[in-house]
Amino acid sequence: MRRYLLAVVLSGLPSTAYALAVGDSPLRATRAAGSLVRGGVGAGVVVHLAVSAFWTFVLTRLRVRGVIRGAIAGLLIAALDIEVIGRHNPEIRALPRVPQWLDHVAFGVLVAGRRG
Repeated sequence: MRRYLLAVVLSGLPSTAYALAVGDSPLRATRAAGSLVRGGVGAGVVVHLAVSAFWTFVLTRLRVRGVIRGAIAGLLIAALDIEVIGRHNPEIRALPRVPQWLDHVAFGVLVAGRRG
């Protein structure tokens, strides 16, 4: 549960920092996630929580451990989430790619990285 909470809270830092640096809305990605269910920011938060819970479950069940494996898992998740599923959604497709990929890598590292 702790890994899930850390990943949910911290994995969006790369895209948030990028958005702030270029003068874009830090909630743009959240709105894009909400558009998957025809909603706005609130729906985006729910989608983010649900998708994060799903991927945390998958990585835990597959026993993905360690920073390197977590990063690789994050890259694989990004490929599916952004490039396969997201390509059908104009709001996700319009997001800057690199920050979104970095968010996914951060997620994988935070979920799978060793503690202690």
